[in-house]
Amino acid sequence: MLDTLSRMIYKETVPIDLKIIFCWLVLTVIGIYLPPVNQTFLRILFGLPMVLFIPGYTLIAALFPGSKDIDGIERVALSFGLSIAVVPLIGLALNYTPWGIRLDPIVISLVIFTVAMSLAALYRRAQLPDEERFVVPLHAMQQSVKDEFFPAQTSRLDRALSIILLLAIVAAVATTVYVIVVPKEGEKFTEFFILGEKKMAADYPTNLFTGQNSSLYIGIGNHEYRNITYTVETYFMQMNFNETDNTSTVNAMTPISRFTVPVAHNQTVITPYSFVPKTTGYNRIEFLLFNDTVPAEQVQGMDRINQSYRDLHLWVTIKSQ
Repeated sequence: MLDTLSRMIYKETVPIDLKIIFCWLVLTVIGIYLPPVNQTFLRILFGLPMVLFIPGYTLIAALFPGSKDIDGIERVALSFGLSIAVVPLIGLALNYTPWGIRLDPIVISLVIFTVAMSLAALYRRAQLPDEERFVVPLHAMQQSVKDEFFPAQTSRLDRALSIILLLAIVAAVATTVYVIVVPKEGEKFTEFFILGEKKMAADYPTNLFTGQNSSLYIGIGNHEYRNITYTVETYFMQMNFNETDNTSTVNAMTPISRFTVPVAHNQTVITPYSFVPKTTGYNRIEFLLFNDTVPAEQVQGMDRINQSYRDLHLWVTIKSQ
């Protein structure tokens, strides 16, 4: 098998479709990992076919190496269908591995699968006579388009109309691609949440003891369509709630800590956080999130909470050991 593949590569008889696949793989990896290309629409432009078409196409190429096995329309349709089936199965398999469903394992798995299927297709085609191998009929396709839009013995008006129609088709395709790779901005928002010690929305530390360390997780999800360095402030608070007029009064507010968390757009950062109560008398822990501006230190109590971008709290009981 290796001898067969090496002979085909050495003689430069690698089919044009597999050459395009190999080049597209390289461009996809560059589009994902090479800055600043990975911050442009090229990342999506190269990545979409890598997910929706190429894996299925290489699998079909390996299964049906002959030109008479299936026709071109079936080959294209099955390529889309099998890609939609294969990629989720690869993700499902990764879910049961230590690497999980993350960008790097997915990219590596898709590249390995695509290269393996391409080599299998190259080997299987090499076993067939030249006239029976599947090749992409680029010349025939070009001639068909030419005959369709610019048939012989046509008037200048017909040729002009054909050019306008062809330009309209190209513009429609380009517009569709642009809409896909440059989607319209949706609602802008930031997620702010706290989790317990097991990274679950449960088992929060509410019964505390002075001098004893307690821990939880603080999560921030950025969906603001820009990179933001958030500021998180935490406070021990003593707050009373008046049921008569439905108002809250902050009697004491002692800072615990302040830290910044840089979060890129469309990413979520979960940060471990621990604190130690030093005295009793507090009944609430306040978590404040600021995006761009942080108010002056003189702003305290409910005013500071109201000026925060997001706020969370835990009702706690603090006892002496």
